[in-house]
Amino acid sequence: MTGSWEARYAAEFFGTLILVLLGNGAVANAFLKNTTGNDDPGLANGGWLLVASGYGLGVMLPAMMFGSISGNHLNPAITIGQAVIGIFPWAHVAPYLIWQFLGAIAGQCLILALYWPHYRQTTDNEAVLRTFATSDHANSQLNGFVTEMVGTAVLIFGAMGLYRGMFFHQNIDIANIGVGLLIAAMVISLGGPTGPALNPARDLGPRLVHALLPVPNKGSSHWEYSWVPVVAPIVGAVIGIWIYKIFFGL
Repeated sequence: MTGSWEARYAAEFFGTLILVLLGNGAVANAFLKNTTGNDDPGLANGGWLLVASGYGLGVMLPAMMFGSISGNHLNPAITIGQAVIGIFPWAHVAPYLIWQFLGAIAGQCLILALYWPHYRQTTDNEAVLRTFATSDHANSQLNGFVTEMVGTAVLIFGAMGLYRGMFFHQNIDIANIGVGLLIAAMVISLGGPTGPALNPARDLGPRLVHALLPVPNKGSSHWEYSWVPVVAPIVGAVIGIWIYKIFFGL
C-alpha cells in the first residue's frame, strides 16, 4: 500500500461507496417495479445474473482504482481478519471500519435518490428491503449465520490465494479481475439462502439508511436478523485467513 493513511481512508470510503452503488444498484434494477432491468417485481429477466455482475464489478473496479493505495478492503471482515493474523495494524482498524461504513451509507443514499420513483411504485416491502440489506429466506438465523460464515471464509481464502498466488503476484490487475469473478460466482452459487452479504458494511450501512430515512413502502428493517451479516462474516474471515496461513503461509 502507498500514500498517507488519510488517502487510504478516502480510498476505503470511495471504494465501498462504489461497491454498494454498483451492487445494491443492480439489486434495485432487478427487483424494483418498472425499471429497465425488471418490468415486474421479482427476479424476471435474469435478475440474479444482473445482481452477480453488479457486485463482481463493484469489487473489481475499486480494486483497480484503489488497491495500491489502501489494499482495497471495502469490508470490515477483511480488515479485522488481516489484523488478527498480524498483516494489518490494529491502530488503523477503527478508522478503516468507520470509512467503510460511511461509504456504504453514502452509496445507498445515492441509490435511493436515483431509484426514488421506482421505490414509490414498488409495494412489495420485502423487495424494497432486498435493495438495502439481506435476510435469511428460510427464516433461520442459524442458517443465515452458517451461510455468511462459510461464504466469507471461502471469499477470504480465495482472495488471499489470488493476491498471493505464484501466478498473479507479478500482475495485480489479473488478481483484481479474479476477485471480481470470485464475488460474482459467490453471489450466483451461495446467494440463495441470504443474499449474500459477506460484508458487515454492505449490510449494516444500507440497513441504517432503510431504517432512518422515509423510504416509500419500506416495511420492517428486520433488526432481529441484522447481527448475523455483521458477526458471521467476521468469524468467517478469521477462519478463512487462518486456514490459508496454516497451509500456504503469508
